[in-house]
Amino acid sequence: MFERLADLETELEKLESQLSELYASGDQHAAAAAGRRLAELRPIVDVYRDYRATGQDLAEAQEMLDDEHDVDMREFLAGEVTAKEERLADDEAKIRELLVPRDPDAGKNVIVEIRGGEGGEEGNLWAADLFHMYERYADLHKWKLEVLSRQASDMSGLRDITFVVKGDDAWSRLKHEAGPHRVQRVPATESQGRVHTSAATVTVLPEAEEIDVAVDPNDLTIDVYRSSGPGGQSVNTTDSAVRITHNPSGLVVTCQDEKSQLQNKDKAMRILRSRLYEIERERQEQELSSARRSQVKSGGRSDKIRTYNYKENRVTDHRIGLTLHSLDQVLAGQLDELTDALAADERSRQLADDDE
Repeated sequence: MFERLADLETELEKLESQLSELYASGDQHAAAAAGRRLAELRPIVDVYRDYRATGQDLAEAQEMLDDEHDVDMREFLAGEVTAKEERLADDEAKIRELLVPRDPDAGKNVIVEIRGGEGGEEGNLWAADLFHMYERYADLHKWKLEVLSRQASDMSGLRDITFVVKGDDAWSRLKHEAGPHRVQRVPATESQGRVHTSAATVTVLPEAEEIDVAVDPNDLTIDVYRSSGPGGQSVNTTDSAVRITHNPSGLVVTCQDEKSQLQNKDKAMRILRSRLYEIERERQEQELSSARRSQVKSGGRSDKIRTYNYKENRVTDHRIGLTLHSLDQVLAGQLDELTDALAADERSRQLADDDE
């Protein structure tokens, strides 16, 4: 570990010496990349330098204690040794946490897809409620939310909706939301007052840039058609809706919300790139160790990740066994207690894997 820390210190010093030249060169991309790397390295190197200095102070205090015969002075030096040992342990714990591999998608915009699942129209209504929950959450964090596509259902629910969330910490807070979200409540479609269980599925993808995913135009089939709303009513009289098929993977993306064909095509390509990026990321994850694969599985989409019970005002996240009796607050966008707990669980598992 300490050889690695020494290498990181050397890298930091080299970047610091080159930064002014990068800015002067006018290469904004390289300068920005160097700035981001410096921001990653400084906290680690600062703690490492403190650890190293504390280790030297401890060695000196221990040597003085070994040579000292005065009782009062020995007591003082023994206290110094204890304090330095505690600081050394604290620094080591900080270093171990700071060395947890950085999520390569940190800082990216987030594409979220919500689809009504089991439960028929109630599933679609629940999908709309989940969207409004994330909309409020984005507002609380001052993130920008942009709807890319939506398909409304007959009772003001959502068969599906895709939107992008833009914010520096949006990915780190939203990435654990992927999976089926189950709701237990008396639905608006129920006339006898019985509690039903329904679900909607949330997919969370980092928005891929063109530099992340190269899409060969020859691999695409692009169809245009007339946009239509619920019940088949024409939204406009031009062929502005776009359907893009990625032939190698079979992925199909449609967008029809915008009146411009060009805007719909741009939104569809953003969704397509992010889905292709996610496929490649999952392929790479499957090649990792079984311990890492178990981490990925714990956030998978095959299991119900969370239950929202209206009668008990309860939210339970099944992955970490956390139950909150504040459903009303969660639906109002106050998700931080859940997302913070999920992030802490991820860090603890990463540290445990590192120990193994």
